[in-house]
Amino acid sequence: MIEKVQTFMRQHQLLNENSTVLIGVSGGPDSMALLHFFNTIKEVWNLTIIVVSADHQLRGMESLNDLEYVRQVCDKWNIQFVGTSLDVPTYKEEDKLGTQLAARKLRYAFFEEQMYRFNADCLALGHHGDDQVETMLMAFVRSADPASISGIPVTRRFAGGVIVRPFLCLTKDELEMYCRQHQIAPRRDPSNEETIYTRNFFRKQLLPLFKERNRNIHNTVQHLSEALQEDEHFLTDEAAKMVQEIVNVDRKNRKVTFQSTEFSAFPHSLQRRAYHLILNYLYEKLPKNLSYVHERKFFDLLAKSSGNTQIDFPDNLKLKKMYKTFVFSFGDNNKNPTLSPTTIEIPGKINWYGGKVTAFYTEIPDERSDMCYACGSEEVALPLHIRTRRDGDRMYWRGLQGSKKLKDIFIDAKVPLPERDTWPVIVDDNGAVLWLVGLKKGIPARQLENNDTYIQLVFRR
Repeated sequence: MIEKVQTFMRQHQLLNENSTVLIGVSGGPDSMALLHFFNTIKEVWNLTIIVVSADHQLRGMESLNDLEYVRQVCDKWNIQFVGTSLDVPTYKEEDKLGTQLAARKLRYAFFEEQMYRFNADCLALGHHGDDQVETMLMAFVRSADPASISGIPVTRRFAGGVIVRPFLCLTKDELEMYCRQHQIAPRRDPSNEETIYTRNFFRKQLLPLFKERNRNIHNTVQHLSEALQEDEHFLTDEAAKMVQEIVNVDRKNRKVTFQSTEFSAFPHSLQRRAYHLILNYLYEKLPKNLSYVHERKFFDLLAKSSGNTQIDFPDNLKLKKMYKTFVFSFGDNNKNPTLSPTTIEIPGKINWYGGKVTAFYTEIPDERSDMCYACGSEEVALPLHIRTRRDGDRMYWRGLQGSKKLKDIFIDAKVPLPERDTWPVIVDDNGAVLWLVGLKKGIPARQLENNDTYIQLVFRR
């Protein structure tokens, strides 16, 4: 077994010579076999090994005795030991967590602290091939996320080093046999026999059925897990590049914006991962009631050509589609500020939401750009004003029979609803709309054949 595990470690580059290795040991068969294994190879690899062990205070004196057992073995084998007691019951109640999750969070926080304390290269854990099969089966039952189904990683970055799992190439039976061969008498946790826990149910009821069909199911699943993880890493990296290229992130307001046409141009596998990257950015912690249903609604909306729609996500996150613009934001964070009408001094400059208006008199008007407007100074009622749209606003322009509502102009131009509320509108002192900046240029109600002086307006963002 020792050679089998060392071969697995070399194949996956889990360990380097001269490393400092922390070993997570609970006192059970898996972790005690792991401890014995590393104690056996430490001189060949020139390793510094340190055992870290935690009492979760879930089984009274019994779990405390597990901790003491590991300490005694380390003393006997002359291995440095660091143990602690974690108040899982209190933490569980305060943070409203399940027992297993609460224990895991506190345990890994303890591991992280020790990794930095000893400047360790890696943390070795005793997960084995049967754990891998159980994990992937559980994920398959409860999740529609490919990343979840890919299983336990052989190695991952952790606390300035890495977590390694050299026993993923072995079965539980092999580890039990190893303990017997080396006269290791591990501690047993009675809760591991209770099928009320999901993992125990899969271990006791389902895993034996799979092994009846394939005794090497752990190797088959491990190969699948590694293939899925490699694919997932590559696709996630590509999705991150996609997000960086086309998604606008407003960190201050926790708001994300992108164009549906650009998003849809990428392969669907990247779209799906980009969607999850966006959610991971927006949420500090993913809500439990966030599910594949929200993903399906998102992609249904992405495929539609309807104008303005909204989807509510958990914890007050909202997705608004405004024609081709998608906006993720919380609550009213994306609500536009109220803008008061402002008189335009000529000559003069005025700052407006997202831009600046410059006004001056000229004898040679320039209207070649959509961001320029000119009219005869005698054709309008002065002073001019800049403001936002109002109910009933209409415009006139050359070639138009009658007038048209600003609302309809915005709709025709597919301007998103929030942008309409801050869009600059230039009017004269009688309220006649002269210029819907960047969209439509109107004509004054009074038209003169000859104008000696023009008012020139220029808008710059």
